[in-house]
Amino acid sequence: MSQPLEGIKVLELGNFIAGPFCGMLLGDMGAEVIKIERPARGDQTRAMPPMINGESASFAALNRNKRSLVLDLKQKEAQEIILELAKTSDVFLENNRPGVLESLGLGAEQLRAVNPKIIYASASGFGQTGPDRRRAGVNLIVEAFSGTLSVTGMPGEMPMRPGVQTADIFGALFTTYAILSGLISVLRDKGGKVADVSLVEASIAAAAWETAGFLADGTVPDRVGHQHRLNTPYQLFETADKHYIAIGTPNDELFRRFMTTLGLEASIADPRFASYVLRKQNEAGLLEVVTPAVQQRNADELEALLMKAGVPCSRMNNMKEVFDTPQVQARKVAVEMQHPVMGTIRTVRNPVLFDEGSPTIRRYAPLLGEHSAEILRELGRTDAQIDALAAAGTVLLGKKP
Repeated sequence: MSQPLEGIKVLELGNFIAGPFCGMLLGDMGAEVIKIERPARGDQTRAMPPMINGESASFAALNRNKRSLVLDLKQKEAQEIILELAKTSDVFLENNRPGVLESLGLGAEQLRAVNPKIIYASASGFGQTGPDRRRAGVNLIVEAFSGTLSVTGMPGEMPMRPGVQTADIFGALFTTYAILSGLISVLRDKGGKVADVSLVEASIAAAAWETAGFLADGTVPDRVGHQHRLNTPYQLFETADKHYIAIGTPNDELFRRFMTTLGLEASIADPRFASYVLRKQNEAGLLEVVTPAVQQRNADELEALLMKAGVPCSRMNNMKEVFDTPQVQARKVAVEMQHPVMGTIRTVRNPVLFDEGSPTIRRYAPLLGEHSAEILRELGRTDAQIDALAAAGTVLLGKKP
């Protein structure tokens, strides 16, 4: 059964998360992804724990559905191989520091000279232009610069780093969006595109409520802890059994159901709580009423009652608990796959499901340089030529599983 991106060829010069996650999403949808890595260690995520039989599970989680070609891009012949691959590719994806690939003769202009229809997508910390374009931009630094950290954590305390890699993932998703839009442009005979995606700007764009407020009236948003910037109650509460439950009541009807479930019907008519805006203005008073009532219940009991009433809620799950839930198990979010070195491993499937042709895991994350010889043969190189390239250090011929 065909997949949406079947027949699309992607060259990925990705490292760590943003580029590789984007390349993986494209590969899941059927694209052929060639991951170009540096000699010796390849993608730096290959060295990140946890390690299983010497291979990184972190790397495996970001690099399925790809083939690995190892080239020393400082060598002229390696650069020529990239340009040769680009002639028949649809997408060139990279997340190197701006200017690096241009200095190697592999910038957007150079690749478009050999293939005007190629989509050249660059994901970087600060973007391809501006005074900070060459500034190092790993996830935490981007979160700090973009304002993400300033609104995360408890009021008056040191900002709290988000528990997941927000900047990298936002950047990867916007880069994927840019590439798909570029492919549509080519399909409509509008030509290829050069996409410049800044992780800082992706993070700013994701801060919808925070930027809206600041740009509207100049108010600088502060940290609000477990509460919501615009709505209440909409937060985490501790329960009688020392668990936490998330509860949200974003409209009047849901607020009424919530209060009724807690036995607080008398407070529904309180004029301080008569509307969305008034509840937020009188949040401290409302929480004085609501919090003790929540704290008298156990998390599972309260979750069941609120779900029955149709009130958005969830007990806070840790990672083990979420994978044990009937919902996640029913939708087979965790799947098993075979890796030649790590053996049987569990991974998270692509979250998109189609009626047919859904994303699949066709390839395990490649061993370093595993497909170098295979890809070079596809370019017409003979075994003797490939051996010569390997001897010169231009290409690394990885071990076969």
